[in-house]
Amino acid sequence: MNLHWTTAEEAVRLVKSGDRVFIHGSAATPMRLVHALLERHNELNHVELTAISTFGDLGFDRPEVQGPFFLNALFVSANMRSTVNGPHGDYIPVFLSEIPRLFDQGILPLDVALVQVSPPDKHGFCSLGVSVDVAVSAVRNARTVIAQVNPNMPRTLGDGQVHISRFQALVQVNDPLPEADYGAQVGEKEHRVAQLVSEMIEDGSTLQMGIGAIPDAILGALHGHKDLGVHTEMCSNGIIPLVENGVITNARKKKHPGKVVTAFAFGTRRLYDLVDDNPSFAFLDVQYVNDTKVIRGNPRVVAVNSAIEVDLTGQVCADSIGTFQYSGVGGQMDFMRGAALSEGGKPIIALCSTTGKGASKIVPTLRSGAGVVTTRAHVHWVVTEHGAAYLYGRNLEQRAKALIAIAAPEHREALERAWHDRRHH
Repeated sequence: MNLHWTTAEEAVRLVKSGDRVFIHGSAATPMRLVHALLERHNELNHVELTAISTFGDLGFDRPEVQGPFFLNALFVSANMRSTVNGPHGDYIPVFLSEIPRLFDQGILPLDVALVQVSPPDKHGFCSLGVSVDVAVSAVRNARTVIAQVNPNMPRTLGDGQVHISRFQALVQVNDPLPEADYGAQVGEKEHRVAQLVSEMIEDGSTLQMGIGAIPDAILGALHGHKDLGVHTEMCSNGIIPLVENGVITNARKKKHPGKVVTAFAFGTRRLYDLVDDNPSFAFLDVQYVNDTKVIRGNPRVVAVNSAIEVDLTGQVCADSIGTFQYSGVGGQMDFMRGAALSEGGKPIIALCSTTGKGASKIVPTLRSGAGVVTTRAHVHWVVTEHGAAYLYGRNLEQRAKALIAIAAPEHREALERAWHDRRHH
């Protein structure tokens, strides 16, 4: 077997003008390869880059890069926002569960995939590590796959095994993976939201948590619970103490009992060490993890997701601030629907009632141009630090009343007035 070990600069020469290039996401972002590729801005043109969340300063927004490269994002992370909202980028609204289908069915054919993997095991298999999600499908479908091989990448078990013969070029690096700790962002409001949500979670529930301060705060409030399971698109540091203290056992799950099921992980090194070669974690293809049929197969699924704003009828905007593309559809709808269909399941939108600047996140109508990620027909529970509103089976008037009751007290009167005007215009 002729292995092509080379430099990042040499490896990215396999990318040609007119190619569509997939970039591996989250903590697996192959920084060296991306930097080397972008350095070729004088030699290339019409190269389309596509990715879900990526981390690190990749330099997409450098003026010299923006001519030859176009960023067509499947989810928008902080390092992509300025590019995606400008003339040299765009966003594809799509459920996370369906991104692999875009690659599999040739709707978004991939010429090259840039990935970061663990070193090969004794059988020659590398692991896609902490980001299996849509990367499995990208590796399966790309004509050319270039791998950044990093001993700091955990070897995760599940769908992320790729034989070394699949790679047309291999680049050896020894770089730390990007890390994040959302626990540091938890304030009094987040603690109150977490307390209310934790009281809604029964023993034996299967959890899906998004990323950020509120999900980590909720996990921090579950230490008195028993036999919790995890089936989620992503896991973060919040699960570490629950796994170590035997709160998360996955014993009552019907799908993959005994295992934490996830598509990717993003946290601190402690999390990466926990998942390394650990058979109690299954990192699986997001097409499967986020399939509502699979999600609903577990009992008592509690899905907790957040929002940028929620209008008085229950529409959830989670991916844009007006017309400004802030993040993406991601897996919110996959899990909101899956939890709703699960026996005893609870789909929950959890958010602080106000923004950092004091504006209400519960609003009479969504901002002009805002994207509806979760429709009002899909929403069951909305929780803020002021309480929980149950909207399912409620009419518009009942919903508005329930949501106004959990809005920040200083905004309630204005919301009531706006609702009254809407009903009696």
